[in-house]
Amino acid sequence: MATIPLDIDGHRFGIDRAVEADVPALVGLLADDVLGAGRESLDLAPYLAAFREIDRDPNQLLVTVRDADGAVVGTLQLTLIPGLARQGATRLQVEAVRLASSARGSGLGSALFAWAHGYAREHGATLVQLTTDKTRTDAHRFYETLGYRASHEGYKLHL
Repeated sequence: MATIPLDIDGHRFGIDRAVEADVPALVGLLADDVLGAGRESLDLAPYLAAFREIDRDPNQLLVTVRDADGAVVGTLQLTLIPGLARQGATRLQVEAVRLASSARGSGLGSALFAWAHGYAREHGATLVQLTTDKTRTDAHRFYETLGYRASHEGYKLHL
């Protein structure tokens, strides 16, 4: 995947498929919030193993967003899920959305999701879904501005 440029109010960003060398920066983004600080680790080994698995799966796309200086300022993971429900619809699951604090409020999040929605359409998805922690009220407001609705209740079981 070639770099996809985004120009937002005179600021340039690029969206790329993540590479293994990006993993430390991506883990840093995951750990740089209230919830992530308590569940992420300094040990990169499990992240590198997960990256390799994600990278070889054709239904997965782990994205790195860089600013004009090449610094990693964002990430998200996209998963195409073929299914029988909804007349055999393919869904796009959006996970692990993170923007560096320096990039928040710039319009980058909206542009990144517009790009992800285009990616979904290009790959035949008819529905985009995401989960977000119930305590992330700012994220909820943001997703609602993009047209997402809290239409389902999700459950998780930690194993």
